[in-house]
Amino acid sequence: MQLNYKVFGQGDPIIILHGMFGTLDNWQTIAKQLAKNFMVFIVDLRNHGRSPHSDELSYSIMAEDLHAFMEANWIYHAHIIGHSMGGKVAMQFALEHDDMVDKLIIVDIAPVHYKGNHQTIFKALFSLDLDSLSSRKEADVLLQSYIPEFSIRQFLLKNLYIDKESNKYKWKMNLPVIHEAYQNILSHTMPEADFTGETLFIRGGKSDYIKENNFLDHQKYFPEAQLSTVDDAGHWVHAEQPKAFLETLLNFLND
Repeated sequence: MQLNYKVFGQGDPIIILHGMFGTLDNWQTIAKQLAKNFMVFIVDLRNHGRSPHSDELSYSIMAEDLHAFMEANWIYHAHIIGHSMGGKVAMQFALEHDDMVDKLIIVDIAPVHYKGNHQTIFKALFSLDLDSLSSRKEADVLLQSYIPEFSIRQFLLKNLYIDKESNKYKWKMNLPVIHEAYQNILSHTMPEADFTGETLFIRGGKSDYIKENNFLDHQKYFPEAQLSTVDDAGHWVHAEQPKAFLETLLNFLND
């Protein structure tokens, strides 16, 4: 599978993987900052953004997509950054291909099973009748009864585009397959291996995705792992506190 991507800058390679419902564009601002010192690849994972759709969606498959992407682009090893679902892909990849990962940065996700809290979002997205939708603004109004948070609606609506052939709105993401694979995305499927390279987990101070009292458990897989907290940030650490996030990232990468 040929994944859609953008590349910025020159230097040692960094690959950034977005989370569920996301696209590479969510990371473009951070990528351009990192590109002052690195060659930065931002990638759309399968069934997301402009990458191909598939009936399959699992961490092992997405990790293999990343392996194929690196080989196709002559990247023998790279720093890997992954947020949320993309963080689990990054962890899976590092455990399976440790020789291809320089430094590993995991953003606000842990190698654990999550209960999940996206049911309302799925219900909201499936409620939209794309065939009759006349504008993005109309979609925003229709989603308000399910999702009161403006920022979350705007993030989700970045997935809408107008198909040139039908002149109707469609999702960039493969929404039915993501929904079907949701329990897989929540799951803990890490292989029984370890990655002994330098690893940084970055958590938002307002987020509960990484619990400090469980962090020692994560070092079973990542024995050299460190934990850093960005204050006044939730799950979207890089979007909510970009300056502090970037400083944390650069301190680790340049150490």
